[in-house]
Amino acid sequence: MNIYRAIKEEMLVPIHRAGWPFIALFAAITVIIGLAFEPFFWLGVPATLWCVYFFRNPLRVTPSDPLAVIAPADGRVLSVGEAELPPELNLPDGRWRCISIFMNVFDVHVNRSPISGEVADSHYVKGAFVNASLDKANIDNERLALVLNTHNNSVPQIGCVQIAGLVARRILCDVDIGDRLNAGQVYGLIRFGSRVDVWLPLSAEPLVLVGQRTLAGETVLAKLPKGPIAKQPPKQAAKQVAKQATTPKAAKETAPETAPETAPETAKKAVKKVAKKAVKKAVKKVGKKTPKKAIS
Repeated sequence: MNIYRAIKEEMLVPIHRAGWPFIALFAAITVIIGLAFEPFFWLGVPATLWCVYFFRNPLRVTPSDPLAVIAPADGRVLSVGEAELPPELNLPDGRWRCISIFMNVFDVHVNRSPISGEVADSHYVKGAFVNASLDKANIDNERLALVLNTHNNSVPQIGCVQIAGLVARRILCDVDIGDRLNAGQVYGLIRFGSRVDVWLPLSAEPLVLVGQRTLAGETVLAKLPKGPIAKQPPKQAAKQVAKQATTPKAAKETAPETAPETAPETAKKAVKKVAKKAVKKAVKKVGKKTPKKAIS
């Protein structure tokens, strides 16, 4: 029963679209070789199943905390410490905190957004293909860096870098500048291994340790400091205020509160008004002041 559950949870899951050409290729080679020499067929079947397993894209439940920084990759935490920013990130100079996650060939290689926000910058850097677990891999290896706006004024931006490894030779990124991402949303993939680095300001509180296993889209790597939410653009704010003002509830709340008048009070005011006008007219005619008693 446990074996069946494990197979169901690990194998019977959605497949990332980038994997289907490879799965088809492995399956075709297996059939062709199997027709020529049957024993090779039974060697090709496990290889095809492994390819299916590699490109799996399991469903994940992402925490809803807006201050949480979510793991962008499955794997093992390589480092949690201060480091110099890679130049392609275009973030403020100084020391930043880097949390690195290394993916082996058996991990899920689909990458997910660590926060909800907008892609502010995207930069691809050509490089070598040394072992991604080495410290120099973030400078020497081929990589793709994203800068994400956080909508948190205390931490306006963070960085996320996909790094190719010794076996990995292809980085896929499905987003571009201006695209919006939700925390835990799939945005790319690295074929056959490597690593993802998340760059955070020192004010962020790390919640993982070196050697800890992570699940993309679920594990909370760190927490951003609390800060005011970024203000809306002026046009959007004006539209929202106008929309609220036109609602029945808003009109009722903004209308001046006046006590309802009764019918006798209204009639009394009308009589007084007419009487005053008549008196003024009479005064003008006779040219003398009318006593106050006459108008009472």
